Amino acid sequence: MARPVVAIVGRPNVGKSTLFNKLIGQRLAIVKDTPGVTRDRLFAPCEWRGRSFMLADTGGIEPYSDDVILSQMRRQAQLAIEQADVIVLVTDLLSGVTANDADVAVMLQKSGKPVVLAVNKCDNIGGLPADFYEFYNLGLGDPIPVSSVHGHGTGDLLDAVFEYLPDEAEEEEDPDVIRVAVIGRPNAGKSSLINRIAGEERTIVSNIAGTTRDSVDTPVHNQYGDFVFIDTAGLRRKSKVDDAIEKYSVLRAEMAVERADVCVILIDGVEGFTEQDSKVAGIAHQQGKACIIAVNKWDAVEKDDKTMDKMRKKLENDFSFMSYAPFLFISAKTGQRVDRLFEMIDYVNQQNAMRISTGMLNDVLAQATARVQPPTDKGRRLKIYYMTQPSTRPPTFVCFVNRADLFHFAYQRYLESQIRETFGLVGTHGRSLSRAIGCRCCAARSSRTCWAASTSLLSLLR
Repeated sequence: MARPVVAIVGRPNVGKSTLFNKLIGQRLAIVKDTPGVTRDRLFAPCEWRGRSFMLADTGGIEPYSDDVILSQMRRQAQLAIEQADVIVLVTDLLSGVTANDADVAVMLQKSGKPVVLAVNKCDNIGGLPADFYEFYNLGLGDPIPVSSVHGHGTGDLLDAVFEYLPDEAEEEEDPDVIRVAVIGRPNAGKSSLINRIAGEERTIVSNIAGTTRDSVDTPVHNQYGDFVFIDTAGLRRKSKVDDAIEKYSVLRAEMAVERADVCVILIDGVEGFTEQDSKVAGIAHQQGKACIIAVNKWDAVEKDDKTMDKMRKKLENDFSFMSYAPFLFISAKTGQRVDRLFEMIDYVNQQNAMRISTGMLNDVLAQATARVQPPTDKGRRLKIYYMTQPSTRPPTFVCFVNRADLFHFAYQRYLESQIRETFGLVGTHGRSLSRAIGCRCCAARSSRTCWAASTSLLSLLR
């Protein structure tokens, strides 16, 4: 399910990037007193009151400027406004209501999107100055005083944004439908594959890289089940992404991966592996999606009886960080092995949703620890009390241990291999986290009873 988008807009140097950094809890946007430092849109996840959404920082809007850079910044902001679910207009208390503020407010009112008005630089605690009430003249409702530097009022701001977020119930999707994002470099054959799967020209196909701008959903029903294929714009290196529309298409592609169950990473079989292929695959890998690496244009590759094996070995080395992902050699042009793709999608989706009972996990754990003893440090040995699975997509396993610092990643990898050897888990991985939990038994000063001293999350990832 795609997260809603909340765009932060306003004229230059009102504190948009500072507010953006404060809301996401990290210094992602460059902050400087010079107007125009932020030129492109930045996106980062934000969470409030149990709802997650994408927060977009934009360059300052100068409605009537002829400057090339400022006009591009204005175009970036307009694109963000068009695609946003909620808009936060940031103004500056110190400079008051300016003509540009009024022009931006009119533009936002015409958009028809819900707008939250934030008056920044209200740094003093206490009563609001008389100048604050001038912002009611913008006609955007009650302004919210905030201080992006100190964080004052950000909770009230997020509460106001929360009220405008789309209802989650309206976004519910059929759980029986497998959503598949087809991702890859430009001109790898993504649209051709979608058209082959759909049996019709659903998307524009061209030899010109970057033809597909938006993410296009194509429902497919066949003997393998119900699918929705999401064709996405090709992901290029950021240094080559200059066009404003194409920059937003990169975000749309990343959001398509987010709402997908399975990602088909399309590789150009003629051109072979490139560094950008690993970056594209990394997006799906980081989000914990079930993955398939499909080598397209196999019909155009000059080959003998050993070509596929050689290519597979090379790709296994290139994608060593995703050793769990299966390979499939296809041709969108001729339809070669496209039917096999459906079978593989269904299989890896089931693997990613697999839930293993605690009893079966601990049987594997007992055998693994008997075969290879847990590590020791200065006479202290790691003890793994038990293992359980708290979640799926991706499957994640929690090991309760005596000391998390002794749970070395090498031993985690060993346990991972034992789990994979037993249960498969093809095409899927999880995330690795470690967390110390305070023990209630410490007051008794008995280490033998301290069974909950710490935990470590064992991931299924390479």
